[in-house]
Amino acid sequence: MTDLTSTDPTGTDLPRLSTAALPGIASDPSAATPTAVPSYDRAATRPGIVHIGVGGFHRAHQAMYLDRLMTRGRALDWAVTGLGVMPSDVRMRDALAGQDHLYTLTTKAPDGTEDRRVIGSITGYVFAPDDPGAAVRLLTDPSTRIVSLTVTEGGYNTDHVTGGFLTGQEHVAHDTAELRAGRTGDLRTFFGLVTAALAGRRAAGATPFTVMSCDNIQGNGDVARRAFTAFAEGVDADLAAWVRDHVAFPNSMVDRITPETTDDDRADIRRRGYVDAWPVVAEDYTQWVLEDSFTDGRPPLEEVGVEVVADVVPYELMKLRLLNASHQALCYLGYLAGHRMVHDVMADPRFRRFLLAYMEREATPTLRPLPGVDLDRYRHTLIERFGNTAVKDTVARLCAESSDRIPKWLLPVVRENLAAGRPVLLAAAVVAAWARYAEGTDEQGRPIRVVDRMADRLTAAAQGYRTDPLSFLRDREVFGDLVDEPRFTAAYARVLESLHTRGADATLDLLLAELDAEAAAGPE
Repeated sequence: MTDLTSTDPTGTDLPRLSTAALPGIASDPSAATPTAVPSYDRAATRPGIVHIGVGGFHRAHQAMYLDRLMTRGRALDWAVTGLGVMPSDVRMRDALAGQDHLYTLTTKAPDGTEDRRVIGSITGYVFAPDDPGAAVRLLTDPSTRIVSLTVTEGGYNTDHVTGGFLTGQEHVAHDTAELRAGRTGDLRTFFGLVTAALAGRRAAGATPFTVMSCDNIQGNGDVARRAFTAFAEGVDADLAAWVRDHVAFPNSMVDRITPETTDDDRADIRRRGYVDAWPVVAEDYTQWVLEDSFTDGRPPLEEVGVEVVADVVPYELMKLRLLNASHQALCYLGYLAGHRMVHDVMADPRFRRFLLAYMEREATPTLRPLPGVDLDRYRHTLIERFGNTAVKDTVARLCAESSDRIPKWLLPVVRENLAAGRPVLLAAAVVAAWARYAEGTDEQGRPIRVVDRMADRLTAAAQGYRTDPLSFLRDREVFGDLVDEPRFTAAYARVLESLHTRGADATLDLLLAELDAEAAAGPE
């Protein structure tokens, strides 16, 4: 039984979010705006999805769509069981377990309008390190028909340049050896857990589940297919062939800006009269484009706004190269210019001009045809979304894990434009700003905390600019052969020098002046 009360910092006993507390939360007469709660009987739902990587985005996106369906009396057999694999996932396990796996989702529009709802579509959580065998049994159970993933861009264990699966990674090699030996009690990766369950399905002659990636990677389903098939190949070639032939890996494009939860967000919920250990705040905009490729059924997601299509590629290119790459375009220059909140960056009209110029001049020419989509409107909508003051997204969040993001979101734009003879100046400026940021100190000499799995290596390479202006680009695991492209390296080196000698603000002015001069000169 869940404890219904929790003492907030002011010393007042408040009800803790739980199934029993829902009627009081929904009917609180002191609330200025009502908090919606699940109208369906959660006890009557049945699990159908196991989600690996339960975090803010999953809870603001996929779980929200399922909650919408359940509110309509639909998809009650598609409840989500979370599966934690990383040691850090214990925090999410404990937060959700303490409140019957409920949580509050608050969406905030640019005009200040807020919508608040308790989401009930997650009904269980398994922390695999406690009992890997139990995790495998969960995945093997016939009720699990979809295994979905938000494991971050770097979670698929692939080489940035070749796209090949890194079989030598320590935990991957350990799990491969365990499964070869027929053991599942000490599996450490989601590759091992999922593959063990697929092997169990195959041995039983059962239908395999669908593996559905929801990560910000171009061709995320294809990436997942290659990764899981390569892992299975290391265990059993026949199993790998079966996975390749029988398991569906739909591609998808997902979109909702979801900043990290803060103590202020928790305090806001307390002001609503109850305690939520881990609420979620997101923008009001949301989009999900999903390839209709499933092995064992799916929820009717199209009924709640999901675009279920035959080909996701044009949509994902639009999002990854306009939205995600533009996030990288604003964050390093913005941080170096002294901004710490995304909306503060966007309050500067120069940054808005810079981002629109990148999107129009360099990103859009690399997109595929999108009939019926107004790209100009989409670009300007992104500028509005980035400027949403209510979301309170941080620049540091966007700067994190750049070695996983830049190669997937920005560098494909660079390579296509180089091959076509198109401009690369602004993308080169973004990479130069990343290099300057990765040095680990700002323009006032204050330390920058570089959050990246390759942080030490990146910082050492970035600091080598004094003797080698291209030192940062020489990491071929990240940049491939871009260091051999004179048109790119010339622009990169010029911007990096300006960042060091003039600073971010003056460099931004110089870039915009160069664009103005080109526009005034007209086409060659």
